[in-house]
Amino acid sequence: MVISAFAAAALNPARAVMPSDQIPTLAPLIKEVSPAVVNIATSGTVEVERNPFFDDPFFRRFFGEREDEPQRRQSQSVGSGVIINAAKGYVLTNSHVVAKADEIIITLTDRRQLKATLIGHDPGTDVAVLKVVPENLTAIKMADSDYLEVGDFVIAIGNPFGLGQSVSSGIVSALGRTGLGIESYENFIQTDASINPGNSGGALVNLKGRLVGINTAIIAPGGGNIGIGFAIPINMARQIMDQIIEYGEVQRGRIGVQIQDLTPELAKEFGVKHDGGALIAQVLPDSTAAAAGLGAGDVIISVNDKAVHSGADLRNIIGLLRVGSSIDLGVVRDGVEIAIHLKVGAIKEARTEPGSEVPKLKGAAFSEIPQSSPFFGRVRGVFVVSVVQDSPAWQAGLRENDVITSVNRKPVADPGELMAIAAEGGGSLLLNIIRGDGSLFILIR
Repeated sequence: MVISAFAAAALNPARAVMPSDQIPTLAPLIKEVSPAVVNIATSGTVEVERNPFFDDPFFRRFFGEREDEPQRRQSQSVGSGVIINAAKGYVLTNSHVVAKADEIIITLTDRRQLKATLIGHDPGTDVAVLKVVPENLTAIKMADSDYLEVGDFVIAIGNPFGLGQSVSSGIVSALGRTGLGIESYENFIQTDASINPGNSGGALVNLKGRLVGINTAIIAPGGGNIGIGFAIPINMARQIMDQIIEYGEVQRGRIGVQIQDLTPELAKEFGVKHDGGALIAQVLPDSTAAAAGLGAGDVIISVNDKAVHSGADLRNIIGLLRVGSSIDLGVVRDGVEIAIHLKVGAIKEARTEPGSEVPKLKGAAFSEIPQSSPFFGRVRGVFVVSVVQDSPAWQAGLRENDVITSVNRKPVADPGELMAIAAEGGGSLLLNIIRGDGSLFILIR
């Protein structure tokens, strides 16, 4: 079955050929695209987390106040990248490969080593753009990943385990994978082509030698490859790349709605006959959605004629559009389909400064969860920006980078809600906190 499939691919002599001994091969295709895939080596320094014992008032009684400088250590990593513009020297890779690097060196297939500059990166999608001196580079052509189908043959090219450039093949196992908790914005291509540590940022190409995705992650319960790898669709990566090249960052937009998936039960209740959609649970005041007349109970079924299958689908589509973009929404309201036109607005991060009006929280500054947080897009809550040492908030146990998900068992999504609920509580405050990989309750009396 596999041989016959590759034999079919071999009918295109410019890609895969059939030698005289009738053995199919992808060697010509690999020779064509490999020069566009590079190995990436980085070096940098990372801050070693301070021992939490020194933040405990009990231990400070014995050891005194410590003003130690944060400890740092050298870090090194390897990964892969793809040359997408030979004339300008642009290289596409993963954000996690280069985000903390002080120095980035790429190695080409001809063994040349070039120093790379980080143009910008987006942790929300795990996309980064590098720039090198554009001398005798080979770029890869990009496909339209919207036309990928489950069952298409694909080839993964990268630098697994730092061994040097390697090639593996497989098929597209699934499309549109979301909810994995790997990135804030997920729309992964799933493949069984072997992807291992060091493949991150490498190329996923089709049998025409066109780039369809950027290899990013694997599911590996036992620590090794089990045939479940994920790549960022190149159409998604290209949108992020264009903004990074133009602005140095991603100017991610929003329309100002809280959404949830439309289940079959809810679809029946709201009179929606469409397969999937995003149900608006709340419209934020002073948002573009509010100005356009959207309301709770409306169901968004399309954006610019592109079907919306879930809440995550809508979030991906809107989050990848530029601020100020005009969009047309297909909306079902009371069983009737209508069209609504609006513009994508900017994400505004509300913030309260230290010295809040709630005495028990005095000394802490709060904001919406920023894009730099690993909880961005995954958790609804309020981000603790900073905490003044020995302030009431500090003494209560709040720490920088905590995420408060509820106050007195009431969920909170922004600093305004946090302050309103905390102020009306009067007595004790029960905070549900996410900290690192765990969660806890803090009771402030």
